[in-house]
Amino acid sequence: MNYFTVSKPATASFIEKRSEFIGYIAPVKTNDEAVEFVNSIKAQHRKARHNVYAYIVRQDNISRYSDDGEPQGTAGVPVLDVLKKRELTDVCMVVTRYFGGILLGGGGLVRAYSHAASLACDAAHIMDMRLCHRIRLVTDYGLYGKISYILPNYQTITENSDFGSDVTLDLLVLNEMLLPLMKELTEATNGSVNVTDMGELYEDFSSVIK
Repeated sequence: MNYFTVSKPATASFIEKRSEFIGYIAPVKTNDEAVEFVNSIKAQHRKARHNVYAYIVRQDNISRYSDDGEPQGTAGVPVLDVLKKRELTDVCMVVTRYFGGILLGGGGLVRAYSHAASLACDAAHIMDMRLCHRIRLVTDYGLYGKISYILPNYQTITENSDFGSDVTLDLLVLNEMLLPLMKELTEATNGSVNVTDMGELYEDFSSVIK
């Protein structure tokens, strides 16, 4: 099963009726990391009227939010909803508001916090994390051309290539692609390619899956 997260922190801001809204998003793995990120943003913006947050982490299946003094349901929930609609997890979002003196009303607050969260998501690099295998192929130069022609058909990612006495390729292969790839490689090389399965893991496939 795949999931989406962000590769590194990102931020974006806009002004609505003189109130500045600044959205911050960051990758987190645990509840403690999320709390630490929230506190770090609060420390940066001690003079802000509100530091609203929401986060979702896979560990213990946690999702939390805070309106931080805004009317109930107008801030934290809209931010959390943006994360859910983007299918993001292992992320924390904080939206800081510097009050501009003009009340926005309930609907206006929902739109503003949603917009700030969406802008921060747009500014981030979204990773498509897929369950895959890391495999090592070792072959001679005579078969390398044939193998390199086959690999793009299976959405593989080449992590490392070593052209020594033999050709050694370290690849990431989606779980569902592993057996079909192995079958075609075996048939194309008459079983002469050496393949080592180095284990299962989650990796970012956003570069090959659009």
